[in-house]
Order: sequence, then structure tokens, then C-alpha cells
Amino acid sequence: MQYGEILPMSREDAERFLQSGNEKAIIDALLSSAYYDTDWRWVQSNCLRLLDDSPLEIRRIAVTCLGHLARVHRTLDADKVLQKLTALKADPSISGWVEDALDDIRTFVPH
Repeated sequence: MQYGEILPMSREDAERFLQSGNEKAIIDALLSSAYYDTDWRWVQSNCLRLLDDSPLEIRRIAVTCLGHLARVHRTLDADKVLQKLTALKADPSISGWVEDALDDIRTFVPH
């Protein structure tokens, strides 16, 4: 995995990238949205949607971005997110990312 600076992007660009089918563009849109978009519900919805049938790297970033939402916004729909993440813990290809996101949620989202 390559790391780079996460830049803000407009909602219109993020929406376009999320629908592009281009893995790098989708990842960039997810990360930018998690850090900079003020509508955490919109970001959460996109992350949860991409957890179902996306390539592994997008699924991993979507999980990571749920943790970012918890850290940056200090809120999310905990019941919905925790249910989805708990179900993903059994998948060894993503379980490490899930544990990291769960740690962020436990640390930063009041219960």
C-alpha cells in the first residue's frame, strides 16, 4: 500500500469518483470524504455500501474510514456500524482493519 497526502475534494468530485469503478479514485474519495466532508452520515453510508461487493482494498479502506469518522467526527451510527463490523471480523483478509476501526470507535465515540 502506498501512502500519500489526503486532499480535500468537492462532494461532486467524490460522488463521481465513488461511481467511477476506478479503485484508486474510489479510495481517494473515501479517504478525502472521511477527513473533510462535514456530513458524516453520507460518508458512513458510502463506507457501509462499499463493504459488500467491492474489491478487497476498497473494503479495507471503507473499514478504515469508519474508524476515521469516529476519530474525526466523534460520532456515527454505532449500532449499524458495529453490526456490520462485527460480521466482518470472521473474514481473515479484513479482520485486522476491522479491529483497528473498532478500537477507534470504542475510543472516540461516546456510548
